[in-house]
Amino acid sequence: MQKIIASDDLTLLGGVEHETSPHLGDDLGTLSGNAPLNLQVVSSLESLLEKAHAVIDFTRPEATLQAAALTAKYHVPHIVGTTGMDESEKNKLAEYATQTTIIHAHNMSLGVNLLQLLIKQVAEKLPEKSFDIEIVEMHHKHKIDAPSGTALSLGAAAKAGRKLQTGAEPAFKLSREGKDDPRQPGEIGFATLRGGGVIGEHSVIFASEEERITLSHHAESRDVFAAGALQAARWAQNAQPGKLHSMHDVIGL
Repeated sequence: MQKIIASDDLTLLGGVEHETSPHLGDDLGTLSGNAPLNLQVVSSLESLLEKAHAVIDFTRPEATLQAAALTAKYHVPHIVGTTGMDESEKNKLAEYATQTTIIHAHNMSLGVNLLQLLIKQVAEKLPEKSFDIEIVEMHHKHKIDAPSGTALSLGAAAKAGRKLQTGAEPAFKLSREGKDDPRQPGEIGFATLRGGGVIGEHSVIFASEEERITLSHHAESRDVFAAGALQAARWAQNAQPGKLHSMHDVIGL
């Protein structure tokens, strides 16, 4: 909200919370640490959509799909940063994207999206027989999905590069435990850490017997996600529905 309030070309129209939220009726300006805006938190997204030019949504899969049904109905661009969606939920979101512009990204930051491109290129160039790929991520203790959506997107980028190289489909190994679980050739491993107030840290490690390459991203502030979401909202004004867009479309990668 801070970045919308401070913007010269954007106007905050309203904010939506679950009907059981203790913040219903609170002023959005006060909630964001600013002067009162005379805009209260409401429980009905539909009440705002007739005037809205974009909806920015960082919630949970079930809430996102409920919102997408409405944004599709009113043909309002929908910027989705929700993670933890399964394949059926992603497919349903893609269906709604045939009716209105929807941009879905596990991470809205410019840096992470550029990192995805770099990881794909590195994975394509390094020999699979020589280099193992491991992904390590850490977030705050309240995060509910693991591995993070961003970590999985980095794994998908590595998988795409490896598939181009070998024609095979590398497997994800989401955790390691026990004595009889050795690393399998070609798999992409994940390690998940949770604690404190960490905003988001991701590292992709390419390791051989002789050397190790690490590509990393550290989010220093949640503002980076807000900035990306607003960039997506601006881009969506001139985009067409028909497919589920990503931040790569917004950035032009």
